Amino acid sequence: MTTDEDPDAAERADDPGRRELIALHAERAELEQRLARAEQERLYLADPAAASAAQAAEAALLGELDRIMTRIRAAEYRSQPGARSW
Repeated sequence: MTTDEDPDAAERADDPGRRELIALHAERAELEQRLARAEQERLYLADPAAASAAQAAEAALLGELDRIMTRIRAAEYRSQPGARSW
């Protein structure tokens, strides 16, 4: 759908809350790629020290992903009509 078909599309694109959600989802996608790579390294590296380092990286990335997902949920809640501010 283009802005010609949806006159409110340009307004929504300029919405700071929408930009925040887009940025958070981009960060989430990047973290998920890094997490998948760490998992593959943990599973398939032959060197035990490298596999252990990948496991530590995977654990740290899971923590980061949890924080990003919490921020996404909060931003999605704030975008709802009538949402309370904390």
